[in-house]
Amino acid sequence: MVDVLPLVEARLSTTLGEPDARAAVTFLGTDRIEVLRFQEGDLVRYATLGMSAHPMTDPNAMLADPVEGPRAELVLSLRAGRADTDKVLRPLAVLGASPQVEGVVVAPGASLDVGEPLWPGAPFTSVLVGEPGGLIEDLALDEPMDPVRFLPLLPMTPNEAAWKRVHGAQALQERWLASGTDLRDPARGSVPLD
Repeated sequence: MVDVLPLVEARLSTTLGEPDARAAVTFLGTDRIEVLRFQEGDLVRYATLGMSAHPMTDPNAMLADPVEGPRAELVLSLRAGRADTDKVLRPLAVLGASPQVEGVVVAPGASLDVGEPLWPGAPFTSVLVGEPGGLIEDLALDEPMDPVRFLPLLPMTPNEAAWKRVHGAQALQERWLASGTDLRDPARGSVPLD
């Protein structure tokens, strides 16, 4: 069985450069989740490392398949210097551990909520999981393993999260696009929702 994490870290470093910081969090009964920080101009990117070590399993499945099933890591991109976003490391690790802890399959269009601000003073407690493949290409693994997908996280205000529950992820993304919302601005307000 191949150790996936060195391959994932190599893909992150090849695409984003060498990380300038990393933190590790271990939750009781789970594998360690690291969060790597990458600086690129006025952007800071945070990526989980550890979520893809095992495939995510449908919570209704009787047994977890140790080989086949979706694998992913999470990537959050923000404008640097506008907020104390480095405190997002623990909430991001919580989200990265959610497949192991809660038995959820994290997929595009899903909402993930940490129940508290993503960083001190953040207007966001949840994120929308975006489509993979834009920033970081999927990492192909040997058959029969699924590729590792790098899923972008888009912070949502509580109003946006509530609106998304009613109207869907696509409608919220269209609203953001129509309003020219800078989803990387850590201090942005909610998009107009009427």
